[in-house]
Amino acid sequence: MYTEIINKYNVPVPRYTSYPPANYFEPFTNARYLEAVQQSNQASERALSFYLHIPFCRHLCHYCGCNSYPMARPEIIESYVEALHQEIDLILPLLDKDRSIAQIHYGGGSPTAIPVALIKELNAHLLSSFPAIDRPEIAIECHPGYLSEKDWLQLTECGFNRLSIGVQDFNIEVLKTVNRRPSLLPMEDIFILLREKGISINLDFLYGLPKQTVENFTRNIEQAILLSPDRLVMFSYAHVPWINKRQLLLEKSGLPDNHEKQTMFDTAAGLLHKSGYQSIGMDHFVRPNDELSIAMQTKKLHRNFQGYCTRRTTAQVYGLGITAISQLESAYAQNTKDIPHYIKTISKGELSITKGYALSPTEQLTREVIETLMCNGCIDWRNLSKCLHVSVSTLKAATAYDEKKLSGFADDGLIYYTDDYLEMTTAGSAFVRNVAASLDKLMLHSPHSYSKPL
Repeated sequence: MYTEIINKYNVPVPRYTSYPPANYFEPFTNARYLEAVQQSNQASERALSFYLHIPFCRHLCHYCGCNSYPMARPEIIESYVEALHQEIDLILPLLDKDRSIAQIHYGGGSPTAIPVALIKELNAHLLSSFPAIDRPEIAIECHPGYLSEKDWLQLTECGFNRLSIGVQDFNIEVLKTVNRRPSLLPMEDIFILLREKGISINLDFLYGLPKQTVENFTRNIEQAILLSPDRLVMFSYAHVPWINKRQLLLEKSGLPDNHEKQTMFDTAAGLLHKSGYQSIGMDHFVRPNDELSIAMQTKKLHRNFQGYCTRRTTAQVYGLGITAISQLESAYAQNTKDIPHYIKTISKGELSITKGYALSPTEQLTREVIETLMCNGCIDWRNLSKCLHVSVSTLKAATAYDEKKLSGFADDGLIYYTDDYLEMTTAGSAFVRNVAASLDKLMLHSPHSYSKPL
């Protein structure tokens, strides 16, 4: 029966890291973005969140769907970082000075591919311009394949309090197949070093890659549990070769089928639960005293493009660097993906926005509904309507709420629902994207392509 459910619901649907998804973005101007930035000062969420995109990688992994580019010459890297500083100086004067920084996040690419000293300067630029909240989250994604002991120590001196280590897999054969370098240092040594400096540690894994089996992926998680990371993430590999042609190379080695892939996740999740970790959203696992766990228990979990978070540690996101996306209350805006164009435009004192999306009031309501389901696994329609100051009928009308579709999910054991409440079952949690898509009016006639849930 479970195999039948997997086959039925393992269909392409959005990941809903934003609503609407980024493939709905359209041409957007600097002027429209600047207007949204000005409006963001009046939003109810006052905290500042900054995302900095470092696009460079010393090696391009075959599976990667991120906006990554081969490592550039030192002078280009320096020009790119200088452009980041200039973009910061273009945006910060537009933000009210009584606001505080709650989150800084570096993604890529491999942010740690560039000299750590340059990263330290960027953090100092932001943190010297605004006060920070108590216990802000200052985080960076790390590729352990190129970081020496000196590099790790330098990162601990940059102001970071959380490092996300992109392990993906401990199995050397799997890493060779996907063209990823294994960790330069033993992971145990990295943990000792970071723990001595009081740094919180995330371990990131990918499942569904070639050469992965239930048995060897389980060994990954067993090894990770011995390390006792603060958070562990198991991302589902998204096979989208029409977007990233390098992924076609992985088809030659063969990919796990849907059932084996789901069994990988279920088995690994069971081990983590047995070891005291709790599930957060679709793919995160944390300790019971973690802030994300508390937010989940109180149904106040939140997320942005950078991942799951709390309302305390993030609100509106201001994106910096190529392809970076700003997530503001009324709009999304994305920078150019062209590095030379970005550097040239910013150096002239102009922003480099190319795409974006202005949300209508109705779409802002839909965003709240879908985000609530995706993060907390449930929707309390009455409570959400009170928070948004609209009626339940108005809130449901903003979505594609359909009793027939919901009944189908319920009959298959994926959800429990009443007129006032909807909740994912334990068995249905893997298909929360499907239920979210059923509430999305844009999916009624969507021309876009998406990855599958599993």
